[in-house]
Amino acid sequence: MSLKDKLDELQQRGLAEIKKSNDLKDVNQVRVSLLGKKGPITEVLRGMRDLNADERPKVGAFANKVRDELTAALEQRREELERAVLNARLAKEAIDVTLPGTPVAKGEPHVIQQIIDQIEDLFLGMGYQVLNGPEVEEDKYNFEMMNLPKNHPARDMQDTFYITKEILMRTQTSPMQARTLEKHDFSQGPLKMISPGVVYRRDTDDPTHSHQFHQVEGLVIDKHVTMADLKGTLQVLAHELFGDKFDVRLRPSYFPFTEPSVEADITCFNCGGKGCGVCKNTGWIEVLGAGMVHPNVLKMAGVDPDVYGGFAFGVGPDRFAMLKYGVDDIRNFYLNDVRFLKQFTKKG
Repeated sequence: MSLKDKLDELQQRGLAEIKKSNDLKDVNQVRVSLLGKKGPITEVLRGMRDLNADERPKVGAFANKVRDELTAALEQRREELERAVLNARLAKEAIDVTLPGTPVAKGEPHVIQQIIDQIEDLFLGMGYQVLNGPEVEEDKYNFEMMNLPKNHPARDMQDTFYITKEILMRTQTSPMQARTLEKHDFSQGPLKMISPGVVYRRDTDDPTHSHQFHQVEGLVIDKHVTMADLKGTLQVLAHELFGDKFDVRLRPSYFPFTEPSVEADITCFNCGGKGCGVCKNTGWIEVLGAGMVHPNVLKMAGVDPDVYGGFAFGVGPDRFAMLKYGVDDIRNFYLNDVRFLKQFTKKG
C-alpha cells in the first residue's frame, strides 16, 4: 500500500472517530492518537524519505491536506460539544436575571379638578361655551364693569392683591363675562358661557377660607330670560353633582352685579332636609350666589337692557367638594398630601 493510500485510510478512519466522539475528552484523545508525535500520520510521513524526489512533494502536499482536514474536523466537533455543554448548563441553571420594571402609579385628576370637569361637561352638553380669562386682571373688568365703581363699599368683601392701582389678581372669574359681553354678536344668537379658574382674595386662611380658591361663573343673556330659567339651571346642576334627591331653594340676597340677587341652597346632606347641627336645623345648606344680571352691567358692555336680560351664577368647586365629600378643612385640598388626595380616585 502506497503512502498516499495509507494517508487516505487514516483520514477516513480519523473522521469517523471524530464523529463518534461524545465529549471533549474523547475529542482530545482522537487528536492525540491521530496527530500526536507517535501517531500513525507521523509514522507514515517518516516513510517519505524512501520516496524519490518526484513523488515526495506530491505526498507531502497530500499529507498536509489530510492533517488540515482532520484538524478542522476536530475543532468543529470541539465547538459543537462545548456549545452542547453550555446549553445544557444554561438549561439546568436557568434563572431570570432581569429586575421587574419600576411600576408607574396611575394618577387621577385633583378632586377639585374633577368637580370642575364635571361642571364643564354638564354645561357643554347644554350648549354653553367654556371660556378662560387672565388671572392678572384690570380693575375695570374685575370691579367697575361688574357695577362696583371705585370706593364702592362692596369692594371690601373682595379685597385682593394689587400689582398697580389698576392691575390686580382677580377676585372672581366674572371679568370674562364683561369681556365676552363686549364682543358677543347677539344677532348670531344668545350668549351662554361659563368661566372656570383660580381667584384670589386677601383672606386669612382657616378651615373655610383661603387666599386662593376656584370659581366657575356662569352667564346667560338673551331675550325673555327669567328667574325660572335660573332656578331650573341650578336644579340641573345640583342633580348632576349631588344626585336627584337634592332640591334647590332661592333666598333673597344682594350682589352689586345682579338685581334681584339670590343665595341658592340645597337640601342638607346630613339630615336630608329634616334639620340638624350641620344645617343649623334649617334643612338647607348654602352653596352659591346668583341673580338676574344688573342693567348697569349690560349697559357698560354695550348691551341694551330693555331688549336683553339674563342670569348669572357663581359656583365654588372647593366648597362643592367639601360638601360632597364631607371635608372639614379647605386647606387639605392644597397641602398635596397624597394620603388625603388618593381617597378621591373616582372621577366626579
